[in-house]
Amino acid sequence: MVTLIPTDAEDPAELRGALVRALDGGPALGFGMVSGTPEHVPDGTAAVIATSGSSGIPKRVVLSGEALRASAAATAARIGAGRWLLALPAGYVAGLQVLVRSVLAGTEPAVLQGRFSPDAFADATLLMLRPSTGGEAGGDGLYTSLVPAQLATLLDAADRSIAVRAALQAYRAILVGGQALPEPLRDRAADLGAKLVRTYGSTETSGGCVYDGVPLDTVAVRTVDGELRIAGPMLADGYLGDGELTARTFTRDEHGIRWYHTGDLGLIEDGVVRVHGRADNVIVSGGINISLDRVERLVRQVPGLHDAVVVAVEDTRWGEASVIVAVRGEVLRRSESEQLAHARDLVAAELGRHARPARLIVVDELAVLPSGKPDREAIRRTVAELH
Repeated sequence: MVTLIPTDAEDPAELRGALVRALDGGPALGFGMVSGTPEHVPDGTAAVIATSGSSGIPKRVVLSGEALRASAAATAARIGAGRWLLALPAGYVAGLQVLVRSVLAGTEPAVLQGRFSPDAFADATLLMLRPSTGGEAGGDGLYTSLVPAQLATLLDAADRSIAVRAALQAYRAILVGGQALPEPLRDRAADLGAKLVRTYGSTETSGGCVYDGVPLDTVAVRTVDGELRIAGPMLADGYLGDGELTARTFTRDEHGIRWYHTGDLGLIEDGVVRVHGRADNVIVSGGINISLDRVERLVRQVPGLHDAVVVAVEDTRWGEASVIVAVRGEVLRRSESEQLAHARDLVAAELGRHARPARLIVVDELAVLPSGKPDREAIRRTVAELH
């Protein structure tokens, strides 16, 4: 057994040193731990990350040093190695993996000063572009990892800032994950010359393990009853203190291969993984199952609704219905009724008339989690009060 030490992850430089020790046998790092009292975890554990995932139920995911290394090595094999910019909280798996990849590449990660902003991103990138005097090893490419909300902020700023535009163009690869990447954002980035890599994965897979729909070299993906399942050396050991959940979520097949049940619906076509949405983010409207994730992806194609969130509400006629929630601003450049009609037409053409959102609600701001993802539960509560 090794000691698990709660970590606040506020100082990336100090955290990198602690991570090196954790990857080398301990003590292990605990992120998001409620208690400040050290615990003991199985040998080989490098990190435990507390996450509520998409279900809202708290879980403590146990990640071994072997799993974190395997993930980082698979990423380097796919996109190359070099210097990384840490633009996400290190207490989340995407941020932690920036540090792990830096450790394996033998480089020091760059860190944003203060809160995330386009200026801070541009300044940090400029410093990385300057010739190094430290003789760092590991390749000369620049890399970073973002969530779609950060990317949207940078693209908006790039329209008026040469520095931000140049910074986005400087990276060999910008990993974008945490939630679905709206097509309009991807198109805008491509027009700008930013090299995006859409990632799919979770804390249970040590971060992204499918890049642009293609599993990393050491990853296997299959579907069982429509659910995506993942196998590979980067899988978590399970959930700390919850053997029952671990047994349900990680199972072995007849060949002894261990699979992670993602809870996501999807399919695999010609080796490309296509994610349709959460199996548990489905409503039954008029007796027909509707994936809110699929509705949301279509809604986000409408100008002004690129960051919109689709949530469920009770409906006296149909039982349940979906509602679009968007931030005031872009929405007001066109009439709300026009945008709602556009969204409903897109959804009807792709999924059927029964899946059309019932309303468009405009708010001053969307509630978000510390990771930058929409706080869907808080948004649902707000809509329920308004509804």
